[in-house]
Amino acid sequence: MGGPQKAPETLDDWTELLRAQEMPIFSNTAHSIYAALDDRKKGAMELATVILQDPNLTAKVLKVGSSPYYNPSKQKMSTVSRAIVVLGAEIIRELTLACSFFEAILSSSDKNRANREIAKALHAAVQAKNIALTVGDVSPEEVFVAALLHNLGHVAFWCSSDPHSKKAHAAIEKTGLDGAEAEKKILGFSLRDLGKKLSKSWSLGGLIEEAIAKPDSADKRVQLVKLGHEICQALQAGPDSPQMIACLAKFNELSRLPLPEIQARIEKNTEEAALIARQFGADDASRFIKNDAVAEDAPAEEPFDKKKLQFQILQDISSHISGQINLNQLFEMVLEGIHRGVEMDRTLFMLLSPDKQALNEKFSLGWRKPVPEQKLRILNSENSANLFFNALRQTEGVWQFPDQHSALYTPQIVQHIGRHECFIFPIRAENKVVGLIYCDHSIHGLPLTRDDFIAANHFAKQAHIGLTLYCMKSH
Repeated sequence: MGGPQKAPETLDDWTELLRAQEMPIFSNTAHSIYAALDDRKKGAMELATVILQDPNLTAKVLKVGSSPYYNPSKQKMSTVSRAIVVLGAEIIRELTLACSFFEAILSSSDKNRANREIAKALHAAVQAKNIALTVGDVSPEEVFVAALLHNLGHVAFWCSSDPHSKKAHAAIEKTGLDGAEAEKKILGFSLRDLGKKLSKSWSLGGLIEEAIAKPDSADKRVQLVKLGHEICQALQAGPDSPQMIACLAKFNELSRLPLPEIQARIEKNTEEAALIARQFGADDASRFIKNDAVAEDAPAEEPFDKKKLQFQILQDISSHISGQINLNQLFEMVLEGIHRGVEMDRTLFMLLSPDKQALNEKFSLGWRKPVPEQKLRILNSENSANLFFNALRQTEGVWQFPDQHSALYTPQIVQHIGRHECFIFPIRAENKVVGLIYCDHSIHGLPLTRDDFIAANHFAKQAHIGLTLYCMKSH
């Protein structure tokens, strides 16, 4: 083991320090979501799976996604898979990145400064997106994300709780100088330069990188991002300030809207941004966005109600199977219902191969695999029936215990699944077994209950009903 880490001196040192910290803004979750969205071959389930690995993110995406700002038509969304269908993958990207920004406040040592930087970023993003919508931009969500990440260097630096960062924070505050002057005096570079480096090292690409690297570019979309930030600064200076007059003129030139309407829009965007921050639980950031925003306006957090969530997800499934059935979406909702509604640690849906000799993973939630992309495969190759192939022979779901059914926990099962108490439900279509659903409490080790079994069985039955209806409609 080496001694204490050497203090960063250059821009490259600082970039490496902040990048290596697994910055919450680009924690594994945020990065995986980015990758899932950028890979057009990946479907909604890959995206849903990444979000569902993080219960905090799941709750926030569903809560904020149901707000009037994101869901003006008030469509019901109890599952992440449904949210992706209702809101679209681009909005989900926007939401999840905003979520990871708010996570960054929690890990920060200087909460006050972190709240200020993140408030600025969210407010600018909401303003920029609104301008993009007004001028008919091809992807307002991309403008939102680019504006949110525009001051990436500032957010990464001020949200870092590394001892070297803390020392630098204090030194910058002590100089009494403004912004870039203080940064250059203490660090030898500006946080804007740090943002450029971080953006490159995280391979953010596209409009994000362009707006960070060339903020003065004549590109119209870069200008939308920049104007979002300029409006936020102008609001600090006051409604009659030269900065605000310049912003109004730019907005007018882009949109041709009359000035009173532009002013009304800017005010409404400020309200929206403060409300979104409160819905993310960031009351302090919300106050920075709108100095007179009152935290009491935020609705009280409802305590988690397992039965209520189960009912909502079952309603979603029922309405799905009464229309045009999409099998992938059906099984996503069933799996999410068991995973979140019955609070299972690991949930898995496997399909039987055509030769009936192998079960192949289709979807899974909560599995801590060394390689996330790796799919489970269980073979029917052992002398006696194993846990999974034994379950396929049953007419109903089974509740298995390693002590009582030890012969079923064959070496293959122990290697891939472990030895855990579990529920397994065979899934049939037209009296033929097509696969199974497996779930357990293997991570937290809580005992399974009869209520859990009944609830999980209920979801498995919905899968069976949906599959039967799908087969009938297909004939």
